[in-house]
Amino acid sequence: MLGNLIAITLEANGIPVTRRIQLGPTEIVRKAILAGQIDIYPEYTGNGALFFKLERDPVWRDPDAGYARVKALDRERNGLVWLAPAPADNTWEIAVRRDLADGSHLASLADFARYVASDGEVKLAASSEFVNSPNALPAFEKAYGFSLRRRQMLVLAGGDTAATLRAAADGTDGVNAAMAYGTDGALATLGLVTLADDKHVQVVYRPAPVVRAVVLDRNPNIAGLLGPVFAGLSLARLRELNARIAVDGFDARTVASEFLRAGGFVR
Repeated sequence: MLGNLIAITLEANGIPVTRRIQLGPTEIVRKAILAGQIDIYPEYTGNGALFFKLERDPVWRDPDAGYARVKALDRERNGLVWLAPAPADNTWEIAVRRDLADGSHLASLADFARYVASDGEVKLAASSEFVNSPNALPAFEKAYGFSLRRRQMLVLAGGDTAATLRAAADGTDGVNAAMAYGTDGALATLGLVTLADDKHVQVVYRPAPVVRAVVLDRNPNIAGLLGPVFAGLSLARLRELNARIAVDGFDARTVASEFLRAGGFVR
C-alpha cells in the first residue's frame, strides 16, 4: 500500500514510474536500492539498527532521534535520502481480546504483567521469531517483570500477524493474546486491543520513503510531493487503510488511490 502511495503520487505529478512493488522482503529490496536497481521504496526507521549493526543503541527507541540517525548514516555511507516519515509506529505489540481487556482492566503491558503474575489465564499466539528474539517477547518480559511458560504460547510458523490475530479472535486452542504490529488493520475488526508499551521497550518503526540521492537531485520536487502524503498517515489512518485491504478485501492500489484522492493529494 505504501509503495502504491508513492507510485501514484509521483505519476500524478508527471514523474514516470516503473512499478516493482512486492519485489521481496527487506533484505532483497535493500540490496536492490543499494545496487541502483530500484530508485525509491518505503522503509521503516527502526531497520537502521540492522542495516548499520547498531541493535544495542537506544536511539532506535526514540522516534525522532532514530529517524535522524538512520537519515544521516544512509546519506553519508550509501547516498540514500530518507524523506519525512509518517507519524505512526509499526512496531511489535501484544494484543488481547477485548473481553479480556475489559474484564481484567488491561490497557498496558504493566497491567498485563500484573495479570500474568496473579495467575491470570493467558495463551499467546506468536511467531517463533517473536518468542525467541531477544528484542521481542523476552525484552517485554524483562522490562515488565513477567514470564510466559511454553504451555502459555501457541507458536506459529512464519511471522504473519493475520494468523496470530485470528487465533486470538477465534480463541483457537485457548488463545486470548497475540503478537501484533502497530498498524495491523484487523485489530479493531477482530475485537482486539493493543497493550501500551509505556517503557518504550520496542524499536520504533516509522514508515518513510527512501530515495537515491542522484534520483532526488534530478527530481527535487519528490520530497515536497510525498511529505504531505506521509504526514497524513497517522496510526489510526494506517490501521484503517490496512483494514480495507486485510479485512474488506480491496487491493492495495485501489485503497492507496482512494486515500490520495480523498486527501486532495492527487486529482
